[in-house]
Amino acid sequence: MKVIFLALAFPKMDKSKYLYTQLVSQFHENGHDITVVAPSYDDKITGLQIEDGIKIIRVKTLPLFGVGLIKKGIANVLLPYQYKRALKKYDGNLNYDLIITPTPPISLYGVTAWLKRKSKGKFYLILRDIFPQNAVDLDMLKKNGFIYSYFRRKEKKLYRASDAIGCMSQGNIDYVKKHNPDLDSEKLHMLPNWGDLLPIIPNSEIIELRKKEKLTDKTIVIFGGNIGLPQKLENIVELAIACKDEKDILFLIMGTGNERQNLENLVKQKDVNNISIRDGLPQKEYMKWVQMADIGLISLSEKFTIPNIPSKALSYYNTKTPILASIDNNTDFGKIIDDLETGVWAEAGKTQELKEKLLFLTKNADLRAAMGNNGYEYMKENLTANKAFLTILKQFT
Repeated sequence: MKVIFLALAFPKMDKSKYLYTQLVSQFHENGHDITVVAPSYDDKITGLQIEDGIKIIRVKTLPLFGVGLIKKGIANVLLPYQYKRALKKYDGNLNYDLIITPTPPISLYGVTAWLKRKSKGKFYLILRDIFPQNAVDLDMLKKNGFIYSYFRRKEKKLYRASDAIGCMSQGNIDYVKKHNPDLDSEKLHMLPNWGDLLPIIPNSEIIELRKKEKLTDKTIVIFGGNIGLPQKLENIVELAIACKDEKDILFLIMGTGNERQNLENLVKQKDVNNISIRDGLPQKEYMKWVQMADIGLISLSEKFTIPNIPSKALSYYNTKTPILASIDNNTDFGKIIDDLETGVWAEAGKTQELKEKLLFLTKNADLRAAMGNNGYEYMKENLTANKAFLTILKQFT
């Protein structure tokens, strides 16, 4: 097939591997002619590029990340026009068998609808962000305000235009059905987060890293990735404060995001000395730190009314690291943890319950090992990029 993948963010293929670069590689390796359209990672590198043998049209856009809501909104509104212009310039044929785009953003509806008319191809939506409701949950938009109503109309059009919609969990499927009763529910199916397994790092390297960082006698509870409103790491700060008498426990937070400075200020203000905040690392190096950790943290804001499934669980599965999750009541991630026996969880904001779950894990090394192994085996069997590729392909064969 001739396939086009429209992305909001897409790192240089030979620099970073994550779920979308891995999926695109699967299409390429299986003989499909795939083109990616994505923002440029460098203003000097625009137009048609060949990265790892894959055609990528790099588009100069306004800043999409690390900016205020208004600037981000303008950048997203302009995105479809910038993508159309680039496609006309670098691929005049525009005859695709399959059009794929993930959410975010929903603003690419205009491009996908345009490409469907031009090519009569099928449109596959990877649903990873239920917007604008998630912005309402985090008090970034007013329910039924002008901006909300504008994006909600776009969301409905995006769902209607899709020929198939891949959802992260059954909770996501149920949510979309409930809030979009006119939508053909036959379009909806499961497409869990995926990722290729990276090799387990030799234990000798892990021991050496612990020695180098002076962490030999610590129980390490790690959180890595975006530090933003959705993660509400204030709840983890409260957990750390509750664990101040547990001298062997260290909370390690690695990453960047709009809320990092606020997090650092809060830790300083409350004089929390069992949290270490560090910059993010390249994937290979970061995975070594995750493997070194005893427990992997997941944190979601209790304000969410939509069922989020955090992709960072994949790094914990990959490294056989058991999970401690602080999550809202509307996600079915807790049920997934329980069903797979990959960790424990508590309702976000209930610090004492979360502390009890944490101490339960710290005192049961054999159970941690079993949970970590359960996650690894599940990922190996069910969450590879090839599985995701075959799931998508199955919708059209």
